[in-house]
Amino acid sequence: MRILNSCHTPVYALVIVFLMSLLIGCQRTAIRDPAFAAVRPALPPVRQVVDGAIYQAGTELRLFEDVKARRIGDILTVLLQESTDASKTTETTIDKATTSAINNPTIFGTSPRFNVPGFLPLVNTSNLSLATNLSASNGFEGAGESTQKNSLTGSITVSVVEVFPNGYLFVRGEKRLTLTAGNEYIRISGIVRSVDIQADNTIVSTKIADATIIYTGDGQLAESNSMGWLARFFNKPIFPF
Repeated sequence: MRILNSCHTPVYALVIVFLMSLLIGCQRTAIRDPAFAAVRPALPPVRQVVDGAIYQAGTELRLFEDVKARRIGDILTVLLQESTDASKTTETTIDKATTSAINNPTIFGTSPRFNVPGFLPLVNTSNLSLATNLSASNGFEGAGESTQKNSLTGSITVSVVEVFPNGYLFVRGEKRLTLTAGNEYIRISGIVRSVDIQADNTIVSTKIADATIIYTGDGQLAESNSMGWLARFFNKPIFPF
């Protein structure tokens, strides 16, 4: 019996290690998006080192320059002040009625009457005429209402990835927050003007042109707020019911 247990002990250990690895793999790590990755600043040209009497001449020194972003690789803080409020109400009512009548004509002063034996066995066909009446009506009524409100405040620091010939800056950046129940991502990109950058190197998000602002997440909280695969199948436009 001891030999049997000793032989199965490594198997049990491998099973336990495998299960623990699965549990560890369930913890998701933040995923970087290359489309919002920062860029490194360009390396300055190598200058010939010339020792001066007061300072090192080869060291880059700017005495009259502010802290505003202007070069590739510089960072800029974006103050998020996004707020939207949209409301839409629609109501449609359609009614349609059609009536058509054909009177029995008078031919040579007499209204024709005729008998068709056996043509309609359940109807008295002894006194038929050409008079016909037809009426139809239909109606449709629909109503819809949609209200949406969004608000996003905070700040995110981005980097300059391109400087346009007119001096405008293309910036982008990403902030990743790993929480207990998942990850949250804030991504932003767009074009800013140097004149809109404040003295403390900040800019309001409403002054970013062609702005792309994404706030999303993954993990347990995001999955609990998402629709299941079977519910998504029944909510497809191709579903006939």
